[in-house]
Amino acid sequence: MKKKERSGTINPIFTCQPAGAQYVSIGVENCIGIVHGGQGCVMFVRLLFAQHFKENFLLASSSLHEDTAVLGATHRIEEAVDVLLMRYPEVKVVPIISTCSTEIIGDDVEGVIRKLENGLLKEKYADREVHLISISTPSFKGSMVSGYDIAVRDFVRKFATKNEPNEKINLITGWVNPGDVTALKHLLKEMDVDANVLFETESFDSPLMPKGDAVSYGGTTIKDLESTGDAIGTIVLNRYEGKLAADFLETEFEIPSIIGPTPIGIRNTDAFLNNLKKMTGKPIPESLVRERGVAIDALTDLVHMFFADKKVAIFGNPDLVIGLAEFCIDLEMKPVLLLLGDDNVNYSRDPRIKEFEEKVEFEMEIIENADLWDLEKRIKNGDIELDLIIGHSKGRFIAIDNDIPMLRVGFPVYDRAGYYRHPIVGYAGATWLAEEMANVLFTDMEYKKNKEWILNVW
Repeated sequence: MKKKERSGTINPIFTCQPAGAQYVSIGVENCIGIVHGGQGCVMFVRLLFAQHFKENFLLASSSLHEDTAVLGATHRIEEAVDVLLMRYPEVKVVPIISTCSTEIIGDDVEGVIRKLENGLLKEKYADREVHLISISTPSFKGSMVSGYDIAVRDFVRKFATKNEPNEKINLITGWVNPGDVTALKHLLKEMDVDANVLFETESFDSPLMPKGDAVSYGGTTIKDLESTGDAIGTIVLNRYEGKLAADFLETEFEIPSIIGPTPIGIRNTDAFLNNLKKMTGKPIPESLVRERGVAIDALTDLVHMFFADKKVAIFGNPDLVIGLAEFCIDLEMKPVLLLLGDDNVNYSRDPRIKEFEEKVEFEMEIIENADLWDLEKRIKNGDIELDLIIGHSKGRFIAIDNDIPMLRVGFPVYDRAGYYRHPIVGYAGATWLAEEMANVLFTDMEYKKNKEWILNVW
């Protein structure tokens, strides 16, 4: 485990905290977030979402300018809430997401919300159900990962209530794709487990309908969020993308929680199903045992012949990177470089990283607060030789310039079609990941004429 060797960032892996909060907000039904800052704080995040999903998402801005940066901008929140509620009569949830500029000038967002609740909402929107949430995400610290974590906690803290036990579990998915949510819901259905899925993003893949285009929005409802306080337990798939909410529910409502592992690969999916079994008492059905067998058969066709000793670099969200590294090790590959794009002090204490330090028998570097220059520099200096790069599309030019095959995984992926539809979690995700890695390597073998004849006799 190493820290970045220099100050400054060249080609960042992550964007800022408000982006994570905005991703949470688009996962909630009848919700439009107001980003309290300059217009770019929304525009560039919406661009990333649109690039990744090829869909449009509704997000609003309080649209600060020079005068408000000097004199304060709380009146812009009041105006933004009023305009948003007038324009969108179906909106019920309005998170107010702060940014670096509004945190620096010290705008009292919670005070403005109290003023609006006692004034505008009672006077002008008394017949409407409207919930305002303050989400503090200064973008001069943390990243989109920590912003996501904060926003999940704040949504749960706003709505969770204690009534009657509902025999549900809370499943906090973390920053995943629609295909992952579909795969997770499939596992829950096979286990006969009812869950509050936070956040429900299956509907992001919006259809074009005869009567007009459908708008992309999330499917997690206010009722789902309220019932998190009555669940029998919480399972958080990603340690850094939901643990704050689980800790709140455990402290406030005595709801037990299980953190991870991210169900990437066979053994981590096994652990996820066993955690479901432990929490609910439901048995693992034969149908999932068969799915597991099909996945193992698919991996067996590839592992020793094509994956053994292949050296891999992985970058992206920390839970994703660690889960992919564990999977690569199970496939006999060598993840020699892991890049984590912020300086979370908990990384060095992560039990999964501790396990790497104790058990990995090859040289592995894990760089915190890393950027993509850390990857490019090591390649150009000859510090590492790579057979494969795994990460999101922001690293594509490093792969192209250095003639190294790359599998796109994570957020954002905008230079490959439809990747958000394919899961990387569960047994189906393990199969897809392994076969995509193999296909990327096969294409590289053919392009470089490097033992491509093997594919004729495989």
